[in-house]
Amino acid sequence: MILFRHADARFPFLFDTPRQRDGRWNRENEGPVQYLADTAYGAWAEYLRHEEITDPADLAGLARALWAVDVDLNTEQVLEPTLHPAVTLGDESTYPACQDEAERLALAGATALKVASAALLPGLAAGHRTSGDRLVDGPGRDGMAYVLFGPRPDVIGWLVVEAGSPPAEVLPRVRHL
Repeated sequence: MILFRHADARFPFLFDTPRQRDGRWNRENEGPVQYLADTAYGAWAEYLRHEEITDPADLAGLARALWAVDVDLNTEQVLEPTLHPAVTLGDESTYPACQDEAERLALAGATALKVASAALLPGLAAGHRTSGDRLVDGPGRDGMAYVLFGPRPDVIGWLVVEAGSPPAEVLPRVRHL
């Protein structure tokens, strides 16, 4: 499955060491844990949410890399958290409950998690279609995130954008902190 990930353009697209900041599904320095989205909008939304970017004018100065990443989910033990959506979609105060759930699922054999995107609002992971010479919105869909536990030397990524910014149309799709 092709998934998407944003990254600082100076660094690789995946973490290989345990040194990692605290995240929804991992505690600080308990990596590597890879966060990927099923759409480019989802990857951008994660970045905008965490950086608390809400103004389209702030997009002009961004220079992030966007990667398309091929993950064979058929070789993964993918589990879904059983937490209430208010927890899995919440702000940083919900991270400890999510981290506990991730630890529980990893101990149960999970190598990956599939969760609703905390960054995208419901139904707004939709892309576009062409209609004649213009773009129209595609059907609504919810964004999903995939969390991969451990180093992934076998995963292949393609650089889609080397130093760019997300389209302004992503901002109203973000569930801001």
